[in-house]
Amino acid sequence: MKEVSIVALPGDGIGPEVTDVALQVLDTVCEQHDIKLNVTKRPFGGTCYDEFGEPVTDEILETCKEHKVVLLGAVGGPKWDDLSANLRPEAALLKLRKELGVYANLRPIFVHSALSGSSTLKEEVIEGTDILIVRELTGGVYFGKPRFSAEEDGDPFSVDTMKYSRSEVQRVARIAFETAKLRGKRVCSVDKMNVLESSRLWRKSVLEVAEEYPDVELSHMLVDNAAMQLIRNPKQFDVIVTGNLFGDILSDEASMLTGSIGMLPSASLGGENGLYEPVHGSAPDIAGQGIANPLAAVASAALLCRHSLKLESAAKRIEAAILKLLDDGYRPADLYNDEPGTTLANTEEISNRLITSLEETAKA
Repeated sequence: MKEVSIVALPGDGIGPEVTDVALQVLDTVCEQHDIKLNVTKRPFGGTCYDEFGEPVTDEILETCKEHKVVLLGAVGGPKWDDLSANLRPEAALLKLRKELGVYANLRPIFVHSALSGSSTLKEEVIEGTDILIVRELTGGVYFGKPRFSAEEDGDPFSVDTMKYSRSEVQRVARIAFETAKLRGKRVCSVDKMNVLESSRLWRKSVLEVAEEYPDVELSHMLVDNAAMQLIRNPKQFDVIVTGNLFGDILSDEASMLTGSIGMLPSASLGGENGLYEPVHGSAPDIAGQGIANPLAAVASAALLCRHSLKLESAAKRIEAAILKLLDDGYRPADLYNDEPGTTLANTEEISNRLITSLEETAKA
């Protein structure tokens, strides 16, 4: 039996709860594919600050870099809101992304047919939506320098710098084009080139990469229009590639197409390294109640199988188990609306049903 080692960073709030479910699913499917999964757990974010006085230690970062594959829960919460910027849980996440060099964040936006009525948008608008947002993750305004606060003539001000190089843009653009080749062969590059100098470089750099992919159709869209079009006609999109800030905002907006941000997984890739995490936050208000939606974390485990373990069949079986759960009418609290034929299910019940589905398909 082959052995595979990963790092789990459960994080804060509901992070440990959803991560535990994802690990149970991952362990089950790996065993069914003759793989022994070795998991190293480490504190991260607020829980790490409480234990060590910093949101991530050098030792934890080195452990993640050594294992290359990381499954993350969620970080943050009001408990740590008053800390300085470098000590907040979110600082650990930015540092981890940078240290791992995971520059391409893949966020699938898929509307399950069973959930087409869960969104606030009309079913005919969202049904059949299948978008992949490829977000540049280690550049742009979140990492650009200079970055400081000062005062001028008694008036405080702050500066954040949006900086992109040609190479940063082109490496994430290639991920988008390569992915599009396996999907609908369409890439929409989103920028703000009518205002921002960095976006003009972005567009020029993407156009250069497009020449390498004559079989993939490239279009461009300004970010404000893209935000509108995601709501007006989401099915027009196949792969969207965009910068760090725009991708952060657009992917959270797109989560509402699925009915809940609790449905969205993500994979952050760079070289041999992979960081997998649900898009949702730590939801400290429901932590410990056993009602957290673990499906985004489980779907992130499927992406881990697909991209890091190269187990496409395992990834598809996890995704099929999620779909079966929804088709059978089971809903976590964030998706439950007392619709006929649906049943409210807590975190443990969802976990048990996913494991049962995987065991049944293993026997088939």
